[in-house]
Amino acid sequence: MRVGAYIFATASSISPIELGEALEAHGYESLFLPEHTHIPTSRKTPFRFGGELPRYYAETYDPFVALAAVAAKTERLVLGFGICLLIERDAIVVAKAVASLDVLSNGRVVVGVGAGWNQDEIENHGVDFRTRWKLLREQVEAMKAIWSEDEA
Repeated sequence: MRVGAYIFATASSISPIELGEALEAHGYESLFLPEHTHIPTSRKTPFRFGGELPRYYAETYDPFVALAAVAAKTERLVLGFGICLLIERDAIVVAKAVASLDVLSNGRVVVGVGAGWNQDEIENHGVDFRTRWKLLREQVEAMKAIWSEDEA
């Protein structure tokens, strides 16, 4: 059995670097980090667990930066995106960043992608909330082509 960890790492939590080193030292398989580029002040979409959205949603580190830092301080720990909100990013840039992190970490990257639930956040990136899943599929297909074809 493989066991990993998932954390909304922020400046108020344990450092993802310190956590990654401790997880690896104690035989854990992976560390997964979530993503929110920002949390808008408006709330079209209620928090799925009810009540106010926890503050750490707005304070998460960028997962690309945090996982790169963890990669530099570990050797075996799998580095996971749980999840990368791909529709809020450029697929070509993400494909390059993921490939770079994977090569520099000796093949330790796992990418989970999603289309997100926060309508305001998604729309702030110019994405139509109703068609976000179609866009996500197109972006994933583009990234797969970039990674596997000479001329994508």
